[in-house]
Amino acid sequence: MNRCEWCDEHSYLYTQYHDDQWGVPQHKDQKLFEMLVLEGFQAGLSWLTILKKREAFQIAFDSFDPTIVSQYDQSKIEELLQNKEIVRNHLKIYAAIQNAKVFLQIQQEFGSFAQYLWGYVNHTPIINQFKTLRDVPASTELSDRISRDLKARGMKFVGSTIIYAYLQAVGVVNDHTSQCFKYPSK
Repeated sequence: MNRCEWCDEHSYLYTQYHDDQWGVPQHKDQKLFEMLVLEGFQAGLSWLTILKKREAFQIAFDSFDPTIVSQYDQSKIEELLQNKEIVRNHLKIYAAIQNAKVFLQIQQEFGSFAQYLWGYVNHTPIINQFKTLRDVPASTELSDRISRDLKARGMKFVGSTIIYAYLQAVGVVNDHTSQCFKYPSK
């Protein structure tokens, strides 16, 4: 079975993520928040590192409930900084808390974060038709716009490259390449 070039077929976590999640439209706010946090933590690291720590992140970050995360205090931050099961970067931990606060504000304004995010694409996934991994961009005009807006609202670790990876992860953008069995035209 052929998969996208980035998918290490020797890693069960990678293949499971590729086959079952990546590029699949996600509309549940808690899952959208989870992926936003994880993409921020991934910055400068491999995605496999994050996948290996995903379960620990879910426990440490209270199942990615943005209401709970937004209320983390210094005691909880210290607990996270001591947790060897997750990525212990204080800037990324603070960003997750700040981003939870902004996430909740967006939910208030739009009714849900999904409404906000999917509104950028008229609630229809972008289906790209790239032949190889080399053809897939690191960012696009869409990720630039969303990144600018999220930053203006106060989010951190939401640069255009991170946001493009996020859009791919939550299925706003489908970038399975043409040789992949998940390619949309197959």
